[in-house]
Parts: sequence; C-alpha cells; structure tokens
Amino acid sequence: MKAVRFHEVGGPEVLQYEEIDQPAPGTGEVRLRVAASAFNAADNGMRAGFLPIPVVLPHVPGYDVSGTVDAVGEGVEGVAIGDAVIGFLPMTADGGAAEYVIAPADALVAAPTSVPLADAAALPSVALTARQALFDDGGLAAGQRVLIVGAGGVVGKYAIALAKRAGAYVIATASPRSADAVRAAGADEIIDHTEAGLLDAVSEQVDLLLNLAPLEPHEFTSLVALVRDGGRVVSTTAWMPAPDDADRGVRSVVVFVQSDAGKLRELVALVDGGVLTLEVTRRIPLTELPALHAEAAEGRIAGKVIVIP
Repeated sequence: MKAVRFHEVGGPEVLQYEEIDQPAPGTGEVRLRVAASAFNAADNGMRAGFLPIPVVLPHVPGYDVSGTVDAVGEGVEGVAIGDAVIGFLPMTADGGAAEYVIAPADALVAAPTSVPLADAAALPSVALTARQALFDDGGLAAGQRVLIVGAGGVVGKYAIALAKRAGAYVIATASPRSADAVRAAGADEIIDHTEAGLLDAVSEQVDLLLNLAPLEPHEFTSLVALVRDGGRVVSTTAWMPAPDDADRGVRSVVVFVQSDAGKLRELVALVDGGVLTLEVTRRIPLTELPALHAEAAEGRIAGKVIVIP
C-alpha cells in the first residue's frame, strides 16, 4: 500500500511517499481503508521533532481519520466490516496518511451521515479539544461568560458553537478576515484584536478565559485580570504554561486533548443535527502531503486541510 512516512525528524523534506506493507489488525483492533486523514499542527511539530510525543520511526502521520472498516481483529465488538467510521488515533502510533491504517476499535465511532465521509476526518481532535477545554477543563456552565482569544480558527468556531449551546455568553476575538465566520458561529460579542486592546474592550469580567492564540507570555498574563475571582484560564498552547492568580483563586490548565469515543459520538450527533458545521478548506491527494508540511512550516496554512489517499 502507499503511505507517507518520515524515517527521521527534520524539515518537510524528510517525508517520503512510498510503498509499505499493509498492516494486519491485532486483538481489539480494526483495519480501515482510509477515506481521508486531517492535517493538524501537531503533525508538523512531531515531524520537525519539537513536539515531544514519542513515536517509532519510520512514522506515518495523520491521527485524525475517516474510513471504512476493512478487517477486524480478535475480541472486537460493535464494529463490523463495511462500517463507515471516524476516530482520533493514538498519536504515538502510525496514522492515516496512507491507504490503510490500524485503529483501536474503541477509539472509533460511526461517521456523521450528513457530510461526505472524507470530510468527516476534519472533526475528531479539534472538536474534542474545544469540548474538553470548555467543559472538562474550563467547567463552563449555563449563564456564565467566556472570552475566547483566537476564535477565528477551527477550534475556536467549534468552541463558540458548543458554548452557545450550553447557554454561555461568548466574547470572541477575531481579525477582520475571520469576523464573519466567528459571528456565524454564534459569538455574542466580537473584538477585532488588530485594533482594540482586550483589557479595554472587555467591559465585564468573565468566568472562563480560553486562549487559542500564540500570545507573548506577558500579554497572556495581563489577560488574567479579565477573569473573575474563582474563575479559570484554559489554553491550548502546549509550548507555554497558562498563567493563573492564586490570590484570587483563578486556576489555569493547558489542554492536552484525549481520545474519547463517547464524547466524539456526541459531537457527531451535533454535526448531523446542524449544531456544528464541519470546516474543510482544502482537499489534497496524499502525494501532496510533503508540500503541505512545507506550507505549515512557513505558517501559510489557514483552515482545515484533509488528505485523500
């Protein structure tokens, strides 16, 4: 089968499109014929070697995947050959940038029926990140106020929709380029971060500050003043700690997204129910994945890109 792998960490040039052996599922595993994998920033970090997630080389990237069950290992229940599924695969194992991939059966859920199967690969890790950040780590509840910094990205728009569905008041920062999309996602207030300082623009403290942007440490620390006493700061910026304010009981946490089939199943239902809208900005063939990594290394990727074998 064809796959893209890297045999050593480094620049995009270490990615190779090559023929490899088709894998066989073990106990508790299934093999998927891949419909698509989704590119994530972590794929770029793992290939470059600056994201400390241990992988065995050579490694196939692409931990978000959609596909059709092609073979079933021993002890698998609830998943059958021919099922259309999606999943957030273990990041330490080979991913879906290939024609076939092995997946733990308990990481897979039925794919949404309202979108093409290939496009459904765009959902798992980003939607789970938004959900975990808001509710598991942020404790967001109905009637509370949340400030989402960097809301114009894919995670941000999922976070807006999920927060609004939970009955929260949502303040979102966005550039003029993404303001319309953020508004369509349901934000109650939109702050143009290219023109207004947040400390002046946010008139009332929030219960939760969710940061999705690569802020300078001093800037991030200053924003804690916008959080009420006893509130929370949650950040997806794994390369830097999230600031807190112990004197006021403001706690902080950095999100490390976890695979959770039960929550992913709920998110699929929200897609099919029209609450969440999948965002796919580009679809590329597997052969172009090295070029996509080169774009990512230069910061030129916007939106969600899926890779089709």
